[in-house]
Amino acid sequence: MDCDRPPVTVVDGYVPLIDLSSRDSARGRAAIADAIGGACEDSGFFIIVNHRVPTNLVDRMYTATNGFFMLPDDKKNLVANRPGVSGFRRMGGTTARSIGRESPPDLCEAFSAHTTGELGDEERRRLGDQWATWTLANIWPEEPADFKPVWQEYMAVIGELSADLMRLFALALGLAEDFFEDKFDHHGSSVTVNYYPPQLEPPLPGQLRRGPHTDFGGLTVLYQEDERGGLQVLQGGTRWRDVPAIPGTFVVNIGDLMAMWTGGRWVSTMHRVVNPARGDTSSRLTIPFFYMPNHDAPIEPMRPFRETRAIDRYDTVTAGQWMSRKIQKLFATDA
Repeated sequence: MDCDRPPVTVVDGYVPLIDLSSRDSARGRAAIADAIGGACEDSGFFIIVNHRVPTNLVDRMYTATNGFFMLPDDKKNLVANRPGVSGFRRMGGTTARSIGRESPPDLCEAFSAHTTGELGDEERRRLGDQWATWTLANIWPEEPADFKPVWQEYMAVIGELSADLMRLFALALGLAEDFFEDKFDHHGSSVTVNYYPPQLEPPLPGQLRRGPHTDFGGLTVLYQEDERGGLQVLQGGTRWRDVPAIPGTFVVNIGDLMAMWTGGRWVSTMHRVVNPARGDTSSRLTIPFFYMPNHDAPIEPMRPFRETRAIDRYDTVTAGQWMSRKIQKLFATDA
C-alpha cells in the first residue's frame, strides 16, 4: 500500500472512517495516530476499516451469541448473573443512571464475560470490591456448543487490536508508544453483548434500547449488525447524530478514563441507542468490547490541559474506583 495514501475518509462529517492498513510502517502509524487524535478531540468516536480481525471470527461470534439469545428463557436462566458470577441479564440495567439521570430500564438483554473471569477465586478477590464486575467468575452456556471457545477467541483477538489502538493513542498524544502498556498489563476487560428484542409494545415515555451515557473505561470496540443502526452520538450538547453501521468495520470510542488521562483534551461523548421506527419489529445485536485498565492503575491527568481548571475536574483516581462507582449507579435499585 502507498504510505502517502490519506488514512481518513470523513463519514457524515463527524464520525470519521479511519483506514488501519498502513499501521505496519512508522510513517503510516504517524498518519493514523494524527487522524485518531483529531477524532478523539472532536467526537471521541471513529470507525475503523482494515483492522485485520478475521471476518470468519466475527461471523462465528455473531452466530453463537445470537443463537444463545434465541434460546428459551429457561435455558438462558441457567447462566443468569448472580452474586459472584457474570453471565446473562434479563434486564441490561439503566445506563442513564450512570450519569445521574433517571429513566425506565433499557430495553435490552445482555450477556457479559471478562478477561479475568477464568482466574481463581483468590486472584479475583484481589481485584476490588463487590461492584467491580471484573472480579466475577465467568459462567458459560452449554448451548450453543461453541459459545465459550468463540467468545474466548474473540476477546483475545479484540484485546490485541485494542492494545495496538492504545499504542496509536500514545503516539497521537505525543508520548512513547508503550506509555499505556504497564497500565493495561493485567487489564479487566469485558465483552457485554446487548440483545435488543423486537418491540411488540410501545416503550414507556423516555425508554430507549440504551439510554444516554458515556462509556466508563479506556476504549470501546463495537461490532454492529450490518444495516441495522440505532447508535447515536451527541454533538455539541444539542444534536444527536447517527453512527452508520458499515459492513466490515468496528466503531471505536474512548471512555471516561481516557478523557480523564488527557485532562479533557479528548472527549468521552454521550451516546445512546434509539428505538426502531414504529412497526419495525426486528431485533438487534451489538457486541462491545470494553478495554479496561488495570484495576489499580492511577488515572492522572496529563498536560497540556484543555482548560485551565481541568486539574480540578479530574482528580486522581484508580481505574477500579471509578468503574465501581459507575457500575453501582448502573445497576442500583430504587430505594
